[in-house]
Amino acid sequence: MSEQPPRPEPQLVPEAVQETVRALVDLTPVLGLVGERFTAAGHEVHLVGGSVRDALLAAGSGDRRIGDLDLTTSATPEQTLAVLQGLAGSTWNTGIAFGTVGAEVRGERLEITTFRADRYDRESRNPEVAWGTSLVDDLARRDFTVNAMAVSLGPDRTVTDPFGGLGDLLAGRLRTPGTPEDSFADDPLRMLRAVRFVAQLGLTPDPGVVAAMTQLSPELGRITAERVQQELSRTLCNDAPRAALELLVATGLADVVLPELSALRMEIDEHHQHKDVYAHSLTVLDQAIALDLADPDSPSPDLVLRLAALLHDIGKPATRRHEPRGRVSFHHHEVVGAKLVRKRLTALKFPKEVVEQVSRLTFLHLRFHGYGSGEWTDSAVRRYVTDAGDLLARLHKLVRSDSTTRNKRRAAQLSATYDSLERRIAELSAAEDLARVRPDLDGNRIMELLGIPPGREVGEAWRFLKELRLERGPLDPEVAEEELLSWWRAR
Repeated sequence: MSEQPPRPEPQLVPEAVQETVRALVDLTPVLGLVGERFTAAGHEVHLVGGSVRDALLAAGSGDRRIGDLDLTTSATPEQTLAVLQGLAGSTWNTGIAFGTVGAEVRGERLEITTFRADRYDRESRNPEVAWGTSLVDDLARRDFTVNAMAVSLGPDRTVTDPFGGLGDLLAGRLRTPGTPEDSFADDPLRMLRAVRFVAQLGLTPDPGVVAAMTQLSPELGRITAERVQQELSRTLCNDAPRAALELLVATGLADVVLPELSALRMEIDEHHQHKDVYAHSLTVLDQAIALDLADPDSPSPDLVLRLAALLHDIGKPATRRHEPRGRVSFHHHEVVGAKLVRKRLTALKFPKEVVEQVSRLTFLHLRFHGYGSGEWTDSAVRRYVTDAGDLLARLHKLVRSDSTTRNKRRAAQLSATYDSLERRIAELSAAEDLARVRPDLDGNRIMELLGIPPGREVGEAWRFLKELRLERGPLDPEVAEEELLSWWRAR
């Protein structure tokens, strides 16, 4: 393995910072209770990892909260269970093979893990679990220096920072406690965690970290699709994931987990007649997130919208055609893209509902461009709403975000045109209840009128009436019956 560039010498955590962190810890009384129990039993116990990192960030921001309560201890799992007896409302042992005991104490959920000194076989990401005897050795095996800090829950509340994590946090720097090559070879998922921390914490990876990610990106193939999907989703659900996604692509990690994103970096034609599809897609994502965050009714962060914004154009590489006069076309890229989205997200083990929703948004994202200056008939507006279904609000945001032109006049024109479409949708919805467009006759009336039993023919008649409803709007029952009988006789 290559040597890691020299790191700054770890410095003592300033007393003022220590005092602030102690105060934050004391605002979570359960930590004091647990600390007293373990200390009385002769064991060390420390708040560790992201909990300490977030406490330090909270100290700098004026926030008064500590998030996940992850602890590490010199006690073995069996000793931990004994210490918690009578204090924890419940415990769970699903992670006990890895030294972790879960507990609920006074309404707070804790994970308490024995000091570890693991070794990795580097064929999987599963370590050979070994108990450690040193807090510093336990911190040395963690993914990044900003997560390799601890706060003692003993009486002194000492902050331990052997690898300069506080300095890295203040400098906005992402490093590993040991060499990044060793860290990522041990557990390739850490490379995706690095990507996430760029989005979540705004950190910049150390050059050695970037080099190791680039070198070892193929190792990500060892990680299960479920874990990859979880990290990718968590990255996208941050407020500003663009820099993280650029790192994903630049290091080659995207080639392994999301090659369709890398493929968007198509060479721009010599006449520059079309946009940089990769940069365009990232800008669409930025704009969709802004709309998502601004909408009080949105299930923010809206993962479906963000995936659709990022992937809506992934059909373009496969459909690119060079036309006369240096022009470039991408005919039917929404159709191809919808299929690619379904295939990739399924492979990444996204929930079926997410897969179908993102695929449908990809398929529909170009439909608005047929609206022109408002030439759509009421029938076309009804179909737009019906095809979007419960995705209509997301489709509105996606289509608006898809306008990335720098021509202010053109951008204003597109926005005004979409405003017009939304007004028409609102007017028709108020008059016709577009959210629940159904035939004017139900199945029972269809069977009664045509004299047929339940079966395929009832379904065909229902679909005919649905199309009629979309085309002409609500009909009086007598008119609908006449139209149905005419269709039935003609067939």
